[in-house]
Amino acid sequence: MAADQKRVMRVLRQGDLDAIVAIDAFASKEPRQEYYERKIAGILNRNANINTSIVCEVEGKVVGFVMGYVFFGEFGISDATATIDTLGVSPEFRKHGVAAEMLDQFMMNMKAASVKKVYTLVNWDDFALEKFFSANKFVPSKRINLECVLP
Repeated sequence: MAADQKRVMRVLRQGDLDAIVAIDAFASKEPRQEYYERKIAGILNRNANINTSIVCEVEGKVVGFVMGYVFFGEFGISDATATIDTLGVSPEFRKHGVAAEMLDQFMMNMKAASVKKVYTLVNWDDFALEKFFSANKFVPSKRINLECVLP
C-alpha cells in the first residue's frame, strides 16, 4: 500500500456486502455471507435511523469496516452509549493505520451523537486485538460480561 493513497471514510451501504464478506473471510477462515446479509440489513433498517457503521475506501475499493450501534437507555444506562461489534481490514492494508483511522472516525461520529462511552468485547486470548484497542484508549470496563452456556 502506498502511503500517499487517499483514504475515504463513509457510512456503510448495502453495496459494501461483498467486500465486507471477503475481508472477514480472510480473518475468520470462512465466508459468512448470510451472517453479513442479516447484519447489514439490521444496521440499515434500525428504528433509530442512526447508521454508525463505516467503511474505509482506497481508490474506490472497500479496504476496511467498523460496525457498531448506538443505544439510548438500554441496560439501565441513562446516557447514550455505543458498541463496536465488528472491525475488519483487508490483509494488504493491515499495519498501515487503517483500523486506527476508522476507529478515530467512528469515535468522532459518536461524539457528534452525544455518546459518552463506547464498548466492545475482545476474546480473552486475542492479544493482538486487545493491544489494538488498548493503544486506542480502551480500558477494561467496570461492567462484567456474563454468559450462560445452555445445555
